[in-house]
Amino acid sequence: MKFIKSVSSLQNQLMDENIRVVDCRFALSDPDYGRTAYKQDHIPGAVYFDLNKDLSSQVLKHGGRHPLPSIDTFTNKLSEAGITHNKTVVAYDDGDGSFAGRFWWLLSYLGHEDVYILDGGFKAWKEFGYEVTDEIPNYKYAKFVPSIKEKMLASYEQVKNRKGILIDSRAKERYLGLVEPLDARAGHIPGAINFEWTEGFENGFWKDLAAQKDRFSNLDETKEIIVYCGSGVTATPNFLALKACGFKNVKLYAGSYSDWVSYDDNPVETGSE
Repeated sequence: MKFIKSVSSLQNQLMDENIRVVDCRFALSDPDYGRTAYKQDHIPGAVYFDLNKDLSSQVLKHGGRHPLPSIDTFTNKLSEAGITHNKTVVAYDDGDGSFAGRFWWLLSYLGHEDVYILDGGFKAWKEFGYEVTDEIPNYKYAKFVPSIKEKMLASYEQVKNRKGILIDSRAKERYLGLVEPLDARAGHIPGAINFEWTEGFENGFWKDLAAQKDRFSNLDETKEIIVYCGSGVTATPNFLALKACGFKNVKLYAGSYSDWVSYDDNPVETGSE
């Protein structure tokens, strides 16, 4: 599938100086897990990007639990990793695709057109018996110049005034309002339909293009589609899958449900659409 790279393909390209690998492993329940795991072992040449410290900015009253990082801060981190537009970039996590998806979306949003997610993640890489290392690479600084694709991002105001399709990517029970472990109120943004992001995967790998197209077969390709989740992270696999399926007008509501309910007057719905 477009935007996805197999572990065997990466293995064959790993020594190419134009390849840059990014480790995005993270655990919401243990914020130190990813960096600790990276220091223990990772794909040779990989640099580490932390969800909280590198792929998000400080949490404020509004903006959600994982606000987008500032453009200057993120581009500086890319530059320090030697990532420029002429590098092929492959991001990975433990295989669920959401943290690597966050990186993929951010880099794509900044105009990079050659970025992929590793299918099966680090787990698959190790299962295939490929080399790992604890060596931390040191790349020469190379200035990354962003070219922002503003149409990839939906603002809070655009969500409120939308005329297209709104997709909630969270687990069904959170969408229905049966449980809410993280945010102030249970339910979903009024009018949203539920496409749980995990349904795009099977046995730890991305489903193929035919299966992805089947997931979204009832959606109108001519309409704007805005995807959200709890905090703009797990919605990114749905964003990627929709783009791979050929949907042209897809946006991410980065603040997502946690931003929506930070405004006390905003309504929420429970139950099915």
